[in-house]
Amino acid sequence: MYALAVGLVMLPIGTLLIIATPGLGNRRRLAKFLARVLLALIAAGPRVTGLAGLPKGACVVVANHCSYLDGVLIKAVLPPRFSFVIKKEARGIPLGGFMLHRLGSEFVTRDNDHAGAQDARRILRAAADGQALGFFPEGTFTPEYGLRPFRLGAFLTATRSGLPVVPIAISGTRRMLPSGAWLPKPSRLEVKILPAVEATGNGRDAARAMRDKVRSQILANIDEEDLAGGHFNPA
Repeated sequence: MYALAVGLVMLPIGTLLIIATPGLGNRRRLAKFLARVLLALIAAGPRVTGLAGLPKGACVVVANHCSYLDGVLIKAVLPPRFSFVIKKEARGIPLGGFMLHRLGSEFVTRDNDHAGAQDARRILRAAADGQALGFFPEGTFTPEYGLRPFRLGAFLTATRSGLPVVPIAISGTRRMLPSGAWLPKPSRLEVKILPAVEATGNGRDAARAMRDKVRSQILANIDEEDLAGGHFNPA
């Protein structure tokens, strides 16, 4: 109940502060600070490994997606320079959608091929211009434990722009706040930033190979099974 109360107080206040702050860099730094404060107040500071190995320049980060907490967690851990690629439906969240826009998020359409292609070209231009991008390539999350298939978009962006992909393995957020839950549960949060995977080509085959390699690395670093090969029931 305490953690829920902290979230209910901080989220609307933080959202309004971010919206009102001038300058994209300032808004992103404020969002990082507020995310760290929120996690500290609910005693959920994550164990982070591999941060020193994150490339200093443009890159693409991809992480498994387990909970609404993942966005807060990644924002608290990564440098503020990352733009996150988010499904377009998130723009409809009252205040939250506008806050994401003010943070420089890139929105993508998933149910319209023409609009989706336009979004993909826009994101590719951002990557080619040196923008650091973040993706949750599963596209969504469910209460079910396990790693879902990865969509190809993040890896096409990386291979066509020649950027490395950094896999990030998140653990604990699904247990703390699973899909459909309001009350968080105590859980140890962990973020593993794994070695970057370099692009070896610029076609779809290269993107698929990169996707499969990155996914296997994330799968090896989380306590969940591949949903394609079975289901994992937590103890």
